[in-house]
Amino acid sequence: MAAPGGARRRPLLLLLAALVHGALAVFVVRDGNGTACVMANFSAAFLTSYGARSGPKNVTFDLPPNATVLNSSSCGTENASDPSLMIAFGRGHILTLNFTRNATRYSVQLISFVYNLSDTQLFPNASSNETKTVESVTDISADINKKYRCVSNSQIRMNNVTVTLRDATIQAYLSNNSFSREETRCEQDGPSPTTAPAPVPPRPSPSPKPENPSVFRYNVTGTNGTCLLASMGLQLNVTYEKTDNTTVTHVFNISPNKTTVGGSCTAQLVTAELQSDDATVLVFQFSMNASSNQFFLQGVQLNTTLPDARDPAFRATNNSLRALQATVGKSYRCNSGEHVQVTRAFAVNMFKVWVQAFHVEGGTFGSVEECQLDEDSLLVPIAVGGALAGLVLVVLIAYLIGRKRSHAGYQTI
Repeated sequence: MAAPGGARRRPLLLLLAALVHGALAVFVVRDGNGTACVMANFSAAFLTSYGARSGPKNVTFDLPPNATVLNSSSCGTENASDPSLMIAFGRGHILTLNFTRNATRYSVQLISFVYNLSDTQLFPNASSNETKTVESVTDISADINKKYRCVSNSQIRMNNVTVTLRDATIQAYLSNNSFSREETRCEQDGPSPTTAPAPVPPRPSPSPKPENPSVFRYNVTGTNGTCLLASMGLQLNVTYEKTDNTTVTHVFNISPNKTTVGGSCTAQLVTAELQSDDATVLVFQFSMNASSNQFFLQGVQLNTTLPDARDPAFRATNNSLRALQATVGKSYRCNSGEHVQVTRAFAVNMFKVWVQAFHVEGGTFGSVEECQLDEDSLLVPIAVGGALAGLVLVVLIAYLIGRKRSHAGYQTI
């Protein structure tokens, strides 16, 4: 008789666990014919910092079970736009996943969150009633016709908001109106620490280094004018394993005349997207530190195809960088160049860098803040010039003293 009671208690325990960790919800986007193009099944937690009347405050809340898919979600149109999933909850809070694809993979290219500080239930005693928007590129990607699966917690940081996705199953560009049986697992669900360590891969053999890339001006303009001026030459370093199990480092330049430039401007985030004719997509994300009044390169993402690689679809992203930093309203310049290590397998070489994000007056660069390498290179000629000037001064003093002594050795008759 005890078994039936235990069986009744088991679903109750599962329900309580779901309430504690945030309920899973299935979100579906359908086209005009009712066919599903996007499906997502996950729970989400939000950690948000905001200004309260008593000072800065942090608040944590979950995506509620009654969250709904907005009608403004879209399946996209062929060769014109890509799918988007817009999830609304509370008083005007919207979580949006924007998808994109290439020949072999699809990804959540950008995730954004709109939150309304006038919602006193989530943001008590907020000092502002504004509606704010934050966004970030992500590393959520999967093979075409496979679902993205990530049991582990996955954190996406967007300035003062961190979204944690839990037990996520996501798929876009559906072919059969439901999740595929095959899946692409996230890196966080990789082998456990108890498994045997993988063999050390052979040192990558570098490919012949090309000539320095052409310097080009990549600008991003929004509704309020230009938000990014960037003049530089770009060179990509990608390390990968070939089909013959050898590891190589491929170095190639971004060709400006084969690249289109896009992007977006918000008050706290500037995004520049460079897309080459070969479907290579390079994304730069600039952020602003309001307390120090400085802008900096926060995120870099690369999507490209490597035909001779074991996995031809190469993707790398890092949203925790702090490079190309300067005061807002001024520009950052580094003629010596910059090397930004994005991941272990991907780095960007930047030549003759000159960049300014956010406040760009009149569409021209502001006063310059030089990089440390340029300042150090200026110290060498200054030091050499100072040493030469000192040497000339010593010789001149010695000459004058010697001449005075020679005159003192003769007497007038």
